Amino acid sequence: MKTLKNLLACICLMCLLGCEDNSDPSTISVERYVELLKQGKYDADQLPEFSSRDIPALLAYRNENQVIKDFPVNTLSSSLTSECTLGMYILWTIESVRARSINSKYLYHTFPSQNPVVENKEDFEWIEQNTGVRATVAQSYFDWWESNKGKDFDKFKNIDPLTDTEFKWH
Repeated sequence: MKTLKNLLACICLMCLLGCEDNSDPSTISVERYVELLKQGKYDADQLPEFSSRDIPALLAYRNENQVIKDFPVNTLSSSLTSECTLGMYILWTIESVRARSINSKYLYHTFPSQNPVVENKEDFEWIEQNTGVRATVAQSYFDWWESNKGKDFDKFKNIDPLTDTEFKWH
């Protein structure tokens, strides 16, 4: 009977350790974050607390065109973004890192703007989030990182990656 109790205790312990949820926004890895977004299982109410050290890993997903539908949204927004490409959401996540580091006036909790979509910066008009727009935004973030990655993040965190585009985050 004692052996059975020990066996059951071991099984319970293994289940607890094996079923550990590693999706806490303060400790989640980039890979786990992306995996959960792809599966529609990232259920935190905020973006992860990534740092500039995570940007290269995040940039690896910038061109992902998979549409995701279950992700945290900024509750201050009056327009609900119900779907987004994974790549655009990841770029918005990178913008969250930058916005938190500069204490952006648009920052709400971990959200860098109202929605993970861009709009025209001149007239704030809605822009269809098509492949060309996503490619431009992705290239802008890639170029911003690549041209500055050898510097201390504090030296270039104030540079908006979208400066040379017609876009801004909504």
